[in-house]
Amino acid sequence: MILSDSRILEEIEKGTIVIEPYDRSNLGSNSYDVHLGKYLAVYNDTMLDARKHNQISHFEIPEEGYVLQPGTLYLGVTEEYTETHAHVPFLEGKSSTGRLGIDIHATAGKGDVGFCNAWTLEISCVQPVRVYANMPIGQLIYFPAEGEVINKYNSKDSAKYNGRTNKPVESMMWKNKF
Repeated sequence: MILSDSRILEEIEKGTIVIEPYDRSNLGSNSYDVHLGKYLAVYNDTMLDARKHNQISHFEIPEEGYVLQPGTLYLGVTEEYTETHAHVPFLEGKSSTGRLGIDIHATAGKGDVGFCNAWTLEISCVQPVRVYANMPIGQLIYFPAEGEVINKYNSKDSAKYNGRTNKPVESMMWKNKF
């Protein structure tokens, strides 16, 4: 069951959903629109290794926008910092974003109860497309969690993406044991 706009507002009032900055005009019938932050990043190496710390370079999107190129994975970030203390958040691209040929996540569309941060986006495109800081990029939807959540993300020792940031964060797969 997805939370409706009135239920999202109730949860914001209770503090179980936090969105900063919050703008009521971004609240849809059952979602909240999020925007592309001002920073993008790309990996420094063309060949990545899941067992090593692959470094990235950050850059700011200029006022005139930035042209994404096919065949490159860009890491972006939402302008909005979010906290979700009692619901499972899902991030999906807006249909307008998809119709420009932009994918905003490769696999990481679901957050965890207890996730407190901006969302790193795994951006790719099918043809060159100019993007801008603060453009609508996706939407958050919220599902209630059934039962008590014992292991919230923000209290897990193994959580790799807990540090609050306004820049994209590279893969921390190398921290896993395999």
